[in-house]
Amino acid sequence: MMGGGQHTVSAIRRNDGSIDYYYAKRVKNPAYQKMKKIPFVRGIVALIESAANGSKHLQFASDRYDVTPGEELSKEEKEKNMSKLQLWLGVAAIGILSFLFGKFIFTLIPIFLANSLKSIFPSDTAQILVESGFKLILLVSYIYLVSLTPIIKRVFQYHGSEHKVINCYENGLELTVENVQKQSRLHYRCGSSFMLFTVFVAMVLYFFVPTDPLWLRLVDRILLIPVVLGISFEVLQATNACRDIPILRFLGYPGLWLQLLTTKEPQDDQVEVAIASFKKLKEVEQNPEVIQTMNQDSN
Repeated sequence: MMGGGQHTVSAIRRNDGSIDYYYAKRVKNPAYQKMKKIPFVRGIVALIESAANGSKHLQFASDRYDVTPGEELSKEEKEKNMSKLQLWLGVAAIGILSFLFGKFIFTLIPIFLANSLKSIFPSDTAQILVESGFKLILLVSYIYLVSLTPIIKRVFQYHGSEHKVINCYENGLELTVENVQKQSRLHYRCGSSFMLFTVFVAMVLYFFVPTDPLWLRLVDRILLIPVVLGISFEVLQATNACRDIPILRFLGYPGLWLQLLTTKEPQDDQVEVAIASFKKLKEVEQNPEVIQTMNQDSN
């Protein structure tokens, strides 16, 4: 999936070797656009948009995974097979709720783990450090374990191909498989880096709120989630802006290290799909009228 200023486009490889596309137009609500320009608020808005759009694109890909072209379900058949919850909330809302649920889980579990060791680490400082340590361990362990499954490994290979294409384009090279494969699979703007930054940003913020009693600690952590997300997004933007400055570029390295787990070296045919997606995005951005025929088969 590739995203531009006005559109997002996904390209998928069908089981007959052909490439299929899905398009989505970015929201143009005036109030929404204003929020995207407000520091710390824009990060939360971007995350909601990303979760909503990502869910739609994933739904498109899953509907066509291992399905012979021409044998896709009709719109009526797809609605019949969807759960009542999906029909009621919609795919985008499900994606947003899934993201928020995951964030709650990775925020609250470390609290209970750290609190269980309070007899060993009684001070507030020690509790915050232990809690943050558990959060980091949970995050890295989860990503590592899911990366071992064949289907997620394949997803991470496509993730790596996306980064390689962007790096190739930003380096001013022609988008060929050979040129793209020579690029790094890591990129400063990746959401993987953002996930890691939330751990460190949260740890700093926790020093300014009480850790006792436990119920107040839980409430504080929940209330701070949007604050953590907003600040982490700004940190991500800042590290990307500093990536060409010799001394400051190291600030983004921890996020790049995490990408060693969330990306894998892609195969040539996967790179071809990423290139096709990027080229289609550029075509759509320059000529919006081409989108009229792109999603006919997916509706």
